[in-house]
Amino acid sequence: MGIIALGTVVVIAAIFEILLHRAEPILRARLVQSLSARFHSRVDLGELDVSLLRGFEVSGKDLAIYPYNIDSGTPTFSVRHFAFRTGYSSLIHSPLHIGHVEVEGLRINLPPKSQRKQGSQAQSHSPEKVTVFVDQMDCTDTILTLGTDKPGRLPTRFVIQKLNLRSIGPGKPLDFTAMLTNPKPVGQIETRGNFGPWNADRPGDTALGGTYSFHDADLGTIKGIGGILSSQGAYQGELDKIVVDGETDTPDFQVKISGHKVPLHTEFHAIVDGTDGNTWLQPVKAQFLHSFLVARGYVVRVRGEPGRRVYLDVDMDQARIEDLLRLAVRTDPPVMSGQVKLHTRLDLPPGPQDVAHRLRLQGNFAVINGRFTSEKIQNRIDELSLRSQGEVELATQQARDGKRDLVRSQLSGDFTLADAALNLPDLHYDIPGARIRLAGTYTLDGAKFNFAGTADMQATVSRMVGGWKGVLLMPFDHVFQKNGVGTEIPFKIDGTKSNPQFGLDFDRLKKK
Repeated sequence: MGIIALGTVVVIAAIFEILLHRAEPILRARLVQSLSARFHSRVDLGELDVSLLRGFEVSGKDLAIYPYNIDSGTPTFSVRHFAFRTGYSSLIHSPLHIGHVEVEGLRINLPPKSQRKQGSQAQSHSPEKVTVFVDQMDCTDTILTLGTDKPGRLPTRFVIQKLNLRSIGPGKPLDFTAMLTNPKPVGQIETRGNFGPWNADRPGDTALGGTYSFHDADLGTIKGIGGILSSQGAYQGELDKIVVDGETDTPDFQVKISGHKVPLHTEFHAIVDGTDGNTWLQPVKAQFLHSFLVARGYVVRVRGEPGRRVYLDVDMDQARIEDLLRLAVRTDPPVMSGQVKLHTRLDLPPGPQDVAHRLRLQGNFAVINGRFTSEKIQNRIDELSLRSQGEVELATQQARDGKRDLVRSQLSGDFTLADAALNLPDLHYDIPGARIRLAGTYTLDGAKFNFAGTADMQATVSRMVGGWKGVLLMPFDHVFQKNGVGTEIPFKIDGTKSNPQFGLDFDRLKKK
């Protein structure tokens, strides 16, 4: 009996030895064949170790996949180490069924479009049968890299802390969940959805869809702005054209040059090219404080420039001038309140400076029923309005009593913004009794403004002054009249927010 038992052990050991030596090349061939067929690629596989202790325990290293239609020396997919276990019978059955695969060091490198071969340019490759089916794959230390054609520009890298793939079979999409770090603004993204099946001939046409949440995004990593952003939404489409619908909330958004924090909420519909990150916004709807805006445009990489450039057409039909000033200008309280309508083209190029100094605006605006928050300025506007209508006694009485009928100002004009300075080349400012035209510059930090203009008033100079001084000025009324009526006075405003200086422009007055 002992001899029989010994013989049995020898036979079993011999069988295991045979299986062990034959399993490795069979498994290697089937893995390489399936991956090659699945991704229409050349597949390189380094070490492959097989253990028979508990079924077939397989581990491998240095797996690299090179699609035939991509002209690159870098593999599109690579794995540093993988491991799985399957039953003995799986070796002789097709497809080979694997329940769970653990992957370390997955690298996904999506090249720029210039490296993708088209149609007949791709290497011919006869179709092969996919003979491996995987239920679930858990990946750690995964990096997704989006390549670029831009000289001197580094590819965009996403570090994926966790990636779980399910239903990995021939002709089927992958179900996935992932947690990754967004590079800028820095924050955590959690997403789940489906991807594929992989389109080997045209990778950009590979389908995907899912939902995402983006939280704890520090806008302070973008120089010149601040706040903690959160976002959630859904996406669907193809890798080259991903349609995203979502919303964001930033309760403490700020432009650093102003230092004021405001709550910002946006809803957006965007189209994203997943191979290079270029984004088309169609549209973005935003609300901050009591103001609303609608923006359309795109965020793209531009040849020869670091980072992405933002181009937007912005319309504001329901907005408050005090909200805009609080967001963009350091002055507190904002210099004016009132309804505003605005249209502008926004250009934000990349660069090392903060947002306020990189931002470029060109547009037009209209302020309706505006009122200055500075009592000193508003009092002068109220008095100017009455005197411009010849109501000298009423102006004097209100000044003595300290009671004012707050005059509402109407402003409109074109503007440009560059280097943190607002330029107003033709500002129209109207109050009862007076029409004023201004041109000048105002810095966003509120430290300085400089304007020159002309005021057209209904009353003559003598009527505006009134009393015995007005009588003395009567002979000079014609000097200030325009076309024989009213009064035209050149003036200037300069100084700082805390000490504005109003006065006649004597240089122009002398010429007149």
